[in-house]
Formats: sequence, C-alpha cells, structure tokens
Amino acid sequence: MIRKFLSLVGVFLVIGCGASKKRNVDTAQRTISVSPSEVSVAPTKEEAKVVEAKSVTTPNKSRDIIGTALTFSGTRYKFGGTSSKGMDCSGLLYVSFGEHNIDIPRASYEIAKEGEEISLKEVAEGDLLFFGTSNRKKNINHVGLVVSVDGNDIKFIHSTTSRGVIVSSLREGYWNSAFVKATRIL
Repeated sequence: MIRKFLSLVGVFLVIGCGASKKRNVDTAQRTISVSPSEVSVAPTKEEAKVVEAKSVTTPNKSRDIIGTALTFSGTRYKFGGTSSKGMDCSGLLYVSFGEHNIDIPRASYEIAKEGEEISLKEVAEGDLLFFGTSNRKKNINHVGLVVSVDGNDIKFIHSTTSRGVIVSSLREGYWNSAFVKATRIL
C-alpha cells in the first residue's frame, strides 16, 4: 500500500506543475517569440520597478494580488502546498487571490474554466496563463499569474517543481511551447 502511494506521489511530481522535461515542438504555429530570456528566482530590483510602474494602470485588486504572489518568491515547490513552507502553482494563485477575498478553484485545470478567455495581445497584469507540461500538451496542468507586460514580453509568477516560486517570461522556449491559453478573472 505504501509502495503504491509513493509511486503515485512520484508520478504527480513528474507531471505536476512545471515539469522540467524538455521536448521538441513545432513552433511554426506560434505567434510570439521563442527567444530565451534570463529567469531569476526572485524579481530583481529592475523587475520590481517595472511591475510597480506598470501597476499604475492596473486595477488595485490586480496589483494587490500580484504583490501578494511576489511575497512568495523563492518558496520551494510542494505538491498541494499553500503556505510559505511550500506550494504548487495553483496553490500560489489560490492563496494570492484568497487573501483578497476572491475564491478560485484549487486545481489549475479547474481555474482554466473560470473567467473569460483572451488572446495574448489582450493580456494584462493580473491575467492568468495556462500551460500543458505533460505529454498530452492540451491538458492544462500548470498556471501562472501575469506580473508585467512589455510589448510581447509577458512575465508571470508561478511555482515550478525544480525552482519553486519564480518569475518567468513567456518568451522562454519551454513556456512558449507549453502555452495553452490565457484568461481574465478580474
């Protein structure tokens, strides 16, 4: 029984939020750049200034939720986690939205059913990005919160199995190829 449980946990960790397996994907169908960019565990002072400057036009609720999410930068990954001791991608959003009295589902594929689907050209701070990181690419199993938009460089905060809570760019090849859709809840 314990062996089955440990095997099941192992499977979830491999296919969970932000699996780090690389794969070859035909990017000809993509409409945004796939050039890599630097990723930091915590936002740099420059990134924080960009988020702060951009937030002048962001509704207060979105700015507050982004601020809450950024406080978890560097938190380690923990499947099902919802605290500073460890959290997964949907746990990060569940807590960040919840602290501002907005209830969202706990699983990324359920969150994807909420709100209004939008195109990447419409994405703004506070919107959600959904990814398929397993072999079944269209099955949503990862989510991130947009923290800044600068032209076609969309930065989002999320929790990965390998690096915990970080800010990444949708321009990175891995996240660009795993992207499924964007939604707006606020």
